[in-house]
Amino acid sequence: MSESANAEKPWGGRFTAPTDAFVERFTASVAFDQRLYAHDIDGSIAHARMLGETGILTAHECGQIVEGLNAIRGDIEAGRFEWSVALEDVHMNIERALVERIGDTGKKLHTARSRNDQVATDIRLYVRAQIDAIVGGLGRLMLALVDLAEREAATVMPGYTHLQTAQPISFGHHMLAWYEMLVRDRERFIDCRKRVNSLPLGAGALAGTTFPIDRSVSAAALGFDRIAENSLDAVSDRDFAIEFSAAASILMMHFSRMSEELVLWNSQQFSFVEIGDAFCTGSSMMPQKKNPDVPELVRGKSGRVIGHLVSLLTLMKSQPLAYNKDNQEDKEPLFDTVDTLIDCIKAFGDLVPDLKVNAPNMRAAAERGFATATDLADYLVRSGVPFRDAHAVVGAAVRTAIEKNCDLKDLTLAEFRGFHPDITEAVFEVLDIDNSLNARDHIGGTAPAQVRAACVRARQRLDAN
Repeated sequence: MSESANAEKPWGGRFTAPTDAFVERFTASVAFDQRLYAHDIDGSIAHARMLGETGILTAHECGQIVEGLNAIRGDIEAGRFEWSVALEDVHMNIERALVERIGDTGKKLHTARSRNDQVATDIRLYVRAQIDAIVGGLGRLMLALVDLAEREAATVMPGYTHLQTAQPISFGHHMLAWYEMLVRDRERFIDCRKRVNSLPLGAGALAGTTFPIDRSVSAAALGFDRIAENSLDAVSDRDFAIEFSAAASILMMHFSRMSEELVLWNSQQFSFVEIGDAFCTGSSMMPQKKNPDVPELVRGKSGRVIGHLVSLLTLMKSQPLAYNKDNQEDKEPLFDTVDTLIDCIKAFGDLVPDLKVNAPNMRAAAERGFATATDLADYLVRSGVPFRDAHAVVGAAVRTAIEKNCDLKDLTLAEFRGFHPDITEAVFEVLDIDNSLNARDHIGGTAPAQVRAACVRARQRLDAN
C-alpha cells in the first residue's frame, strides 16, 4: 500500500507509513457491520438535513448528499456495491462512495460528526428495529399458545414438581404458563426499547462539536424519544446492547425450558404430544426414529445467546471513558443474538400451531402417581381435620395403595375409613380426575372454565398491544 493510498483514509493525514496489511484486515469490521448500511444511511440523511437546517450546509449541498446517499442505498440493495476492507467499516465505505458519486460535497457530510457517535446511532437504530421485529414475532407465538390453550382447556395431564406427578392440571393451563413467560419477556424488550431510543448523534468523538447543531432535528427525523445528555456516555457505553442481550438470554432460557418439555412429551415414554414432521428429522440408521430436532436445537442455541451476553459484559467491564476500539467487538455477538432469537421465535411460532395433543395418554398418566392425593387431604380438612393430620392420613393411604399396586380411587370405602372414620362415599368423587381439575376454579387455577377465561384475557392483552 502506498503512502497516498493510506492518505485516502479519513484519518490518513496524521500517518506517514501505510497500515500493515494484516493490521488492516485485523481491524476491519466491514465484513460484518455492512448489515448496518440502511441505518447508517438513514442516520447520515438525518444528519445532512440537520446541517442544512442550521445553515452549516447549503440547501443545494444537502440535496446533493441526500440524493447521493439514496442512490448508494439502491446500489447496495441491488448487489452492485463493492465493499472494501481497506476502508475498514460500513461508514467509511459509504462515505467514500458518496464522494466518488457527488464530489467534494460528499466530504462535508462528516462535519460535526465522528464515527463514534455515528456508529452508536447506527447500532441503536438497528437494535430498535430488531426489538420491534422480536415483539411482533412473540405476539404471533403468544397467540398460537392461546389458541392451543383454548382448544385443550379441558384436556387433563399430570402436573409435575421435581418431574414427579404432583396434581392434575389442564394442558391448556400449562400452555398459558408458557404464554405468561413470554408476556414478561416481551415486556422486557419493550422496556429495553425505551433506553435504546436515545440519540447519541451530535456527541462527536466524545465532547460534542463547535458547530451550531440542533440535535432535536436529528432526533425527530430518526424517531428518537430523547437526546443523550452526556457526550462522553453517549459514545462509550453499550449497556443498551447488554440489556437487550440480557432480555434475549432470558427469553432463550424460557425457550429452552419449553423445548425440554416438548422433547420429553414427544418421547415414546411420555407420548403426550406429537411434533409435526416438518420440525423433525429421521435417523440415518434407525428407520423408526422421529427426532425432535427443532426444540433440541432451540435448547442448544440458548447457550449461544447466553454466551454472547457474557461476551458483551466482559467486553465492557474494564473500558475507560470514552470510546475504545474494543467496542468493535460488540457487533458480532449482538448480530448473532438477533439472528438466533428471530429464528427461534419463528421456529416456535410455526411449531406450536402444528402440535398434536395425545389427550388419552395424558389422562392415563394423570391417573397414575396419586395425583389427587392433595384433593383427599383437602376433603379431610373440610371435614374438620387439621391439615397436618390430614396430610399424615393421606400419606398412610398412599402407602397402602403402593403396597396393593393400585391407585387411591381403587381402595375400598372400608379401607379409607380405616385411615379416618370421617371419610364417606363422597371421597370417590373427590378422587375423580375431572372433579379435581374443576375444583380449582379461581383466577390462576387450572379449572377449564378458568383456563378459557384466562384465554379471553390473554387475547385482550394481545389486542391492546
